Amino acid sequence: MGWVMRIKAIRWLGTAFWMSITVALILPVGAQSLTDFEKRVHEFTLDNGLKFLVLERHEAPVVSFHTYADVGSVDEVKGITGMAHVFEHMAFKGSKTVGTLDYEGEVQGLERVDEAFLALKKERSQGNGADPQRLVELQQRLEEAQEKASQFMVPDEFEEAFIRAGSVGLNASTSSDATRYVVNLPSNKVELWMALESDRFLNPVLREFYKEKDVVKEERRMRTENRPRGRLMEEFLAVAFKAHPYGEPTIGHMSDVETMTRSEARAFFQKYYVPSNFTVAIVGDVHLEEIRSLAETYFGRLSGAPKPDLVETVEPPQSGQRRVVVEDPSQPWVVMGYHTPDINHADNAALEAMSDILGTGRTSRLYKSLVKEKKIAVNASAFQGFPGSKYPGLFVFFATPARGHTTQECEEAVSAEIERLKTERVSPQDLEKFKTRSRASVVRALASNRGLARQLTFYEVVTGDWRNLFKQLDEFDRVTDQDIQRVAREYFTSKNSVVGVIETRQSDR
Repeated sequence: MGWVMRIKAIRWLGTAFWMSITVALILPVGAQSLTDFEKRVHEFTLDNGLKFLVLERHEAPVVSFHTYADVGSVDEVKGITGMAHVFEHMAFKGSKTVGTLDYEGEVQGLERVDEAFLALKKERSQGNGADPQRLVELQQRLEEAQEKASQFMVPDEFEEAFIRAGSVGLNASTSSDATRYVVNLPSNKVELWMALESDRFLNPVLREFYKEKDVVKEERRMRTENRPRGRLMEEFLAVAFKAHPYGEPTIGHMSDVETMTRSEARAFFQKYYVPSNFTVAIVGDVHLEEIRSLAETYFGRLSGAPKPDLVETVEPPQSGQRRVVVEDPSQPWVVMGYHTPDINHADNAALEAMSDILGTGRTSRLYKSLVKEKKIAVNASAFQGFPGSKYPGLFVFFATPARGHTTQECEEAVSAEIERLKTERVSPQDLEKFKTRSRASVVRALASNRGLARQLTFYEVVTGDWRNLFKQLDEFDRVTDQDIQRVAREYFTSKNSVVGVIETRQSDR
């Protein structure tokens, strides 16, 4: 059987295996209290500062692994925007022992690639003064150097090792606040994960760096440049944040992605990919002491270093509403944002309550008012904590006008619902629904090893204690109608707002 057929067969068997145990994972949840879960989570920290959170669940022979790197696009500076996302791609390229036929030979090849790229970059920096023929020659030299370096590679060896082990959901994601690496494996593959996951952060090799940048550039074209809403959101955030790096796009600016170098990526790794900046959650059919022993053996190899400092830049208060318009012959759309505190602020619980009451689902006030009753929109929603919640961000509202209606109508209707929060007390029924849905959401997270691992790492890093996953429900229970009214009046003001719209130009209609 060829490699392609073998991979497909392994993936099919892996999917069937995981589907067969899903019910086994979910069934016990209803009988287990949140307090019981809290007691079963164990934590330990290696000498190098890397923290592990472990929850034993022996209902099925599977394990979810979640590595949370406390670094996102918010940690970048001008000139290397998009680096956190690019490095996420690099983390799958292997190490000194995984993904190479001859590491020493590959190192020399990669150095020649770097030299070729730097020469091309220097020529490009001359702008209109660059020699066109010279650019062609340097581009060809870069491609030839890349081709020679690739002869030492074993493509996708890191991923293939997990696939052969029966993995499901091997993936990673980058946000404003963090970079996450996840995978689900059979429980007899714990040591394999320990070996591979630690190795890619102990001995990373940034192979195919410049080729992978082309992949990222194409992602940017698809997500941002070729999508009106993507362009609007990039403009919206740039207007909303004049100082704080939340205003920079996670995918990065195209010119930064084009010009960043492998040496800059190594420097980024050395600063942020240190053990003290990692938190790992392992949930499933494991034994704590075995995990501790294996963690010390494999992850203990990583050299310790101080945890990087937090972003110190503070977004100054606005003195008036900010607006941005993207003109495009596409579906009109409106987004409204209000500056709000981070997740650890005392007002966050009330803001989460407003997010649920105003904009979550088809029973929310916005959906009922704009979509069902007034029929001026085809959808409407809202949520707190955009683009991140580690630092003060935005409470955002979205609405898509129905045919024959405008973004202005939707904006006015959203504003009317906001004013209701300021002048009318939220009903006890709406508050109770919010609290019930919040508890149900936490319980749903408990039903999934992967979901629970994700939540544990998030609350540990962003709030300082994984127990806040459970304690937040107590904060939600204490939210009153007076709290909501006070918070709405404080934050939902015109001078604290940012509005972005997609409008169809008259000539395009």
